Amino acid sequence: MQLMGRQFLSKQRNFLVCFGAGLLLGIIVINIGKSILLGETGLFDEYTLYHMKYMTVDSNALFCYVFRKRLGRILILVVLSTTYLGLVACMGAAFWYGMSAGAFLASLSLRYGLKGILLALSGMFPHYLLYVPAMLFLLGWCEELFRGIYVRGEFRAVDKGFLLKRAGGLLAILAVFAAGCILEGYLNPYLLLGFLRIF
Repeated sequence: MQLMGRQFLSKQRNFLVCFGAGLLLGIIVINIGKSILLGETGLFDEYTLYHMKYMTVDSNALFCYVFRKRLGRILILVVLSTTYLGLVACMGAAFWYGMSAGAFLASLSLRYGLKGILLALSGMFPHYLLYVPAMLFLLGWCEELFRGIYVRGEFRAVDKGFLLKRAGGLLAILAVFAAGCILEGYLNPYLLLGFLRIF
């Protein structure tokens, strides 16, 4: 099991480096622009959190919105991975997600300290326990598809085994993302609102 984990991380090393670079840049950007971004009406101000405490959540609508959003991004990445820009698109996606995470964590920690970090964690729990590995697998899947088409030429040979393996892997990734969307739509809002009420 530990060996499989090491092999998985070694395959995803480039994506993890891009994610780490984006994370660092997101933190730096928030720190540099904190007077503007974290002003009175900036990111995650007390007024916004106060209104979030008392909002009602339509879980069905939230699930549909989140599912469409996640599925759209996955399909865009899959389509891009079949082009010459496939590898660049995957690296760019890893960098963008890292930068978003860095900005999110930095803005909450600068504004609220330790409570902000706990708020960020409650906002990402439990669905990100599925999203993070699913995204790493998706990026690896896209890279494999790109290399299969443009490096090894497996797609040109119309290898049914290659196509079936790719399709099966994508279905498994989509199933994990769908499970994450269920958690994000039906469970996370209540955990987040519960935490906000004691925030």
